[in-house]
Amino acid sequence: MSPGGAKRRQSVGLPVGCGTQTRLAGNRVTVVNRERVLQADLFADESKAGRWPIAPGAVVLHGFALPEENALLADITPLLAAAPFRQLVTPGGYVMSVAMSNCGQLGWVSDLKGYRYAALDPQTNQPWPAMPPIFLQLARRAAAVAGFAGFEPDACLINCYQPGARLSLHQDRNERDFDAPIVSVSLGLPATFLFGGLQRSDRSQRISLQHGDVVVWGGPARLRYHGVLALKPGNHPLLGAQRINLTFRKAG
Repeated sequence: MSPGGAKRRQSVGLPVGCGTQTRLAGNRVTVVNRERVLQADLFADESKAGRWPIAPGAVVLHGFALPEENALLADITPLLAAAPFRQLVTPGGYVMSVAMSNCGQLGWVSDLKGYRYAALDPQTNQPWPAMPPIFLQLARRAAAVAGFAGFEPDACLINCYQPGARLSLHQDRNERDFDAPIVSVSLGLPATFLFGGLQRSDRSQRISLQHGDVVVWGGPARLRYHGVLALKPGNHPLLGAQRINLTFRKAG
């Protein structure tokens, strides 16, 4: 994973809006809002509904997570209370522009020692919070629809993007094997997902991801470079001026 959008700083600070006091409480999430978001997506692009292959082994599932959005957002709040968002430092001494946390048996971490998975949260020396059942169920279903039945993730990286935050092209190579796919769930503000080839120099597709969209890639696409362009300012009805991304992996 690369230090996309990272800037050298003296200290690591939590970006405003990517803490535990963000608009993630379950009682703020309503069916009316979900319907408004879904209707907006459909009117914006009628072809968005359903399964959209973007490469051999890679697919976008438009709106796949919308039926679970209430449960997903409600479960994020206690996860962040146990393991708050933080901006990680790269081995090169840069601070990433994306704020991160984890849940599951393993969590992805980065510091001056390198990129790796760890069973304990370095900030608390406690295990990462358990992956909520709805998270696991969604990841399994999305993987199966994409052609990767039997996916059992043990790690979920929770990313928070504020306007301007981005993730440079990188490969996910810290997992022990590459047989299992990656499942990525988008919530909140829309983002432009970059999906490239097996070489960093390969041309990347630019894919617009909306609230509730899920991207799955594995098999021949597992090691493709990918990233996220700088998030544009906006105000999502459920999450305000931010994007939350859930990335499920089989790391151990």
